[in-house]
Amino acid sequence: MTEGDRLWEVHARWWQDGFTDGADPEYEEQILPLAAEHLAGARRVLDVGCGEGQLSRLAAGLPVERVAGIDPTWAQVEVARRRGGAVGYARAAAADLPFVSGSFDAVVACLVFEHIDDVDRALAEVGRVLVEGGRFLFFLNHPLLQTPNSGWIDDQILDPPEQYWRVGEYLVEDRTIEEVEKDVFIPFIHRPLSRYVNAMAAAGLVVHRMEEPAPPTGFLARAAEYAAAATIPRLLFLRAEKAR
Repeated sequence: MTEGDRLWEVHARWWQDGFTDGADPEYEEQILPLAAEHLAGARRVLDVGCGEGQLSRLAAGLPVERVAGIDPTWAQVEVARRRGGAVGYARAAAADLPFVSGSFDAVVACLVFEHIDDVDRALAEVGRVLVEGGRFLFFLNHPLLQTPNSGWIDDQILDPPEQYWRVGEYLVEDRTIEEVEKDVFIPFIHRPLSRYVNAMAAAGLVVHRMEEPAPPTGFLARAAEYAAAATIPRLLFLRAEKAR
């Protein structure tokens, strides 16, 4: 078990309580509708890094034949199974998917790859299990605007005062353990967008659509400090297809 997997085992409850079952407006207003739109027509769906199964359950509610969800964390998989839905769950790593080649016509990974060490092998595995023409729905915390040491700056020293978004060392790949709330530590890996796109291309995954949605109204209502940054996206969505 990696250090990252161990931390997720310990702190899975943080995610389950704060970001699922309607608790998080970014999922409810933005991520879930985007996923439903781009999963339409898929018959065999794999949710990589499924956590407690939020997107897996969404997929299972569509006209599908099969939905599978994998996560390396027992604490997530066990809760996913309890929360139900017609989904087959298993504990597995993204870099070693337990499926034969061409098993799925859609793979979704939502806010997962920023926690995966072996990005090249994991994306190669996505390409392997997709059929030709199959789609990959890739959701990330926006890699430009969530670079380490980035953030909203309210500079009251300048005259007149200025507010702006500071971007950190975007081109530097960086692995950190972040204290997301008191005594809750989660691993994050920052990579520039080109790193992901080139690894996807090497896996035969060609980007067909890109979305950078503004933060949703529900999030802004909860985070008053972001109101002035409403034109700065927190989410990046790519839809890629496996080359025929």
